[in-house]
Amino acid sequence: MNELESLLDSNKRWAKRVASDNPEFFSKLSRQQSPDYLWIGCSDSRVPANQIIDLPPGEVFVHRNIANVVVHTDLNCLSVVQYAVEVLKVKHIIVCGHYGCGGVQAAMENKEHGLIDNWLRHIRDVYRYYRTEIDACANEGDKLDRLCEKNVVEQVLNVCSSTVVQNAWRSGQPLSVHGWIYSVQDGLLCDLDVVMASLKDFETANQ
Repeated sequence: MNELESLLDSNKRWAKRVASDNPEFFSKLSRQQSPDYLWIGCSDSRVPANQIIDLPPGEVFVHRNIANVVVHTDLNCLSVVQYAVEVLKVKHIIVCGHYGCGGVQAAMENKEHGLIDNWLRHIRDVYRYYRTEIDACANEGDKLDRLCEKNVVEQVLNVCSSTVVQNAWRSGQPLSVHGWIYSVQDGLLCDLDVVMASLKDFETANQ
């Protein structure tokens, strides 16, 4: 038997249940997607975007990678941002990290992890920027949480410094970029109070 047969069976039950509850769901979903939100989050299996914000398929465009990093040389991420902003015309980009992030924790460790160290270098740079504040935390858990938060803030700035977002603002397109963090322990999101909706907001944040 196929080892993944149980997943295919689960899919059949899910599709049947959804169609029973809403017979037009899949026909409407197949015609178009018009989400208002782009979610840039972590690949962690415990942090599924749609479930966290309780939105059905079609309502949020999603990009996920290890530790929700936005790098200016990552054409995958930037292509997602461009499609979301220029084609889907999303109104909000949400960068969402989470406490206890394994990628962020690995970046704090003084040891080699292999290929992923090249990716974690970006987070280590964030740690270097905020080292004094982070090292002042009372314990290792608090240090990790603070770096998770600071990583979100830096990735919001990276999103806002992209040509895609800046061109959208210059053209008057309504677009806001937000920084949130999620707690796996209680399922709650926290707004980190970093929101940018214009070039002026971005310039002020960089002063």
